[in-house]
Amino acid sequence: MDYPASSVRPADTMNHPAERIEPEQRHFINRELSLLQFQRRVLAQAADPTVPLLERLRFICIVSSNLDEFFEVRVAGIKEQLRLLTRSTDRDGLKPTELNERVSREVHEIIAEQYQLLNEEILPALDAEGIRFMRRAEWTDAQRAWIRDFFNRQVLPVLTPIGLDPAHPFPRLLNKSLNFAVELDGRDAFGRNSGTAIVQAPRTLPRVIQLPSDISGVDHGFVFLSSILHAHVGDLFSGMQVKGCYQFRVTRNSDLFVDEEEVKDLRVTLKGELHQRHFGDAVRLEVADNCSEQMIAFLLQQFGLARGDLYQTPGIVNLVRLIQVPDRVPRPDLKYLPFEPGLPSMVERKVSLFDVLRRQDILLHHPFQSFGPVIELIRAAADDPRVVAIKMTVYRTGTDSVLMEHLIRAAQKGTEVTVVLELMARFDEEANIGWAAKLEEVGAHVVYGVFGYKTHAKMLMLVRREENGLRRYVHLGTGNYHPRTTRFYTDFGLMTAHEGICEDVADIFKQLTGLGQASTLKYLWQAPFTLQSNVVDSIRREAEIAARGGKGRIVAKMNALLEPKTIEALYEASQAGVRVDLIVRGPCALRPGVPGLSQNIRVRSIIGRFLEHHRIFLFGADGENRVYLSSADWMDRNFFRRIEIAFPVLDPKLKRRVIREGLRVYLGDNGQSWELQEHGGYRRRVGRGQLRVAQWQLLDELTG
Repeated sequence: MDYPASSVRPADTMNHPAERIEPEQRHFINRELSLLQFQRRVLAQAADPTVPLLERLRFICIVSSNLDEFFEVRVAGIKEQLRLLTRSTDRDGLKPTELNERVSREVHEIIAEQYQLLNEEILPALDAEGIRFMRRAEWTDAQRAWIRDFFNRQVLPVLTPIGLDPAHPFPRLLNKSLNFAVELDGRDAFGRNSGTAIVQAPRTLPRVIQLPSDISGVDHGFVFLSSILHAHVGDLFSGMQVKGCYQFRVTRNSDLFVDEEEVKDLRVTLKGELHQRHFGDAVRLEVADNCSEQMIAFLLQQFGLARGDLYQTPGIVNLVRLIQVPDRVPRPDLKYLPFEPGLPSMVERKVSLFDVLRRQDILLHHPFQSFGPVIELIRAAADDPRVVAIKMTVYRTGTDSVLMEHLIRAAQKGTEVTVVLELMARFDEEANIGWAAKLEEVGAHVVYGVFGYKTHAKMLMLVRREENGLRRYVHLGTGNYHPRTTRFYTDFGLMTAHEGICEDVADIFKQLTGLGQASTLKYLWQAPFTLQSNVVDSIRREAEIAARGGKGRIVAKMNALLEPKTIEALYEASQAGVRVDLIVRGPCALRPGVPGLSQNIRVRSIIGRFLEHHRIFLFGADGENRVYLSSADWMDRNFFRRIEIAFPVLDPKLKRRVIREGLRVYLGDNGQSWELQEHGGYRRRVGRGQLRVAQWQLLDELTG
């Protein structure tokens, strides 16, 4: 697994100069700041002229969506520390007050770069392609007439303007909802003159409206709902003068808190909490940059926010809404080329999956290979009278899932169906509650895992009556049972009838649904019991190998690396001479390349068309190359507060595939690879000679 010859240069716009590292910060990079570096790498995709134009717009929107969740969860946590007057420093040495200031400064810079890129490059380039966002000042008479008619028919009937006075206090506004603050002059029919009103844009209204091409004058002309409301807001306040109309949006703390001692029924309790999520404490205020200082001060006061929590935008305040535009514009020349996911040869032959799995394991590499065999396995189980039981964990599956429909059908036919469904999957709670009710209605057993530990493991087990008795078949994955995300998340799935692995899976299901001590598993590593200790022990074994003069080797790929004991073990391995390559998509607290600490560790992040999501752990083991796939990142929560698994790839041929497709090809990437620097910033990796992009190569090799 040697590196190809390469050089490294700073990214054009997304890299910051090195900063002085204080002694107490030497071992760890701050999680929140590392996560914001990830947003910069995503934004770099939008800035890359080699990315198709509509996909660049999509990346702009992804940054906004990511920042929304960052504020709802991560910044909300910082605010809570400030509220509790927490003075202790984190592992990186940053106090909450300092971290809050640095996060605010960093996000302000990211948003400034984001809007500059949108306004100065992407929107003009789209306009040149006949995809135009119509500015209010440039509307023609025909456009004004069409928009007025749309406003009168589709918008005005559902608006409820709220004039602020003692009888109408400032309204409770939904998290991330679009609102307008209106400054008024004059008296109304009752003689009131408060001077301020709030107009909420109902969630039922589209935020981007497409005009007929004969009206817009281009192939694809759009107008923002905010522009329509600005143009006609006077119609809501008859006889009064509108002095100003300003769009704004508040982001709230969206973390859910459920008190273990108070809960009697988790599903009922959670349903009640979901409504409150929309009205948590405010953590960010976004306003258009034309908003008056008087109105800014008023809004900050209403939400209890400081000036550093204000984000003024030169454009619409919710760029996430633009993410629908690429799908509404039929311009394949401005999008990524479509592809047909491939299938392993043994699956293509249309032989029964049960027959195949009795002979060999099947490895699926999504999205390059189809998720169809997993769906087919559950469909076949639902229709096979010899299948007597189906057990499955569900973390995220979406509101419309063919997998869930197959499970429901199986239960209706009398198969014993058990679903360990995680109700606390953030932002998927409502969908999961809905599936729980539907499954229970048809007689399936629905359990919610172990309270206090999220069930994040991806496991499916089928029990089938065959000639020699009952036989188990399992599917284990690194990603969710969510057919939609399997089209743009990279993940591995292993289908096997290996008796030892199946027995371990059966023991975990028994543990999740019943009571009793944890079993000693023979093949699987399980959090919160053995996963972290096995990872650390494996790292230390590589250090021992290197200390004896052998070739210690560790290669691992994951979404995040934060757990301190694991990081310290990696530092020790580096000092012992182990060569460590880490592919970490998102936040990474480890500092690579520090002399005397981590000089043998390199960390890179791959950002491209697909979201890198699989977790792969390779330990050289003196040439044995022990390979594990996992649902878990190397984080505190995954190791100690979740139920996770790591499972070995035992078949030598499949193991070689995982190493080549999941690790080696990514280590050779010099087109979408970013290298983490000692100071916490990233530099884009540029190779000498041939351009190598891992995702492109896998598309060429594995798709149909």
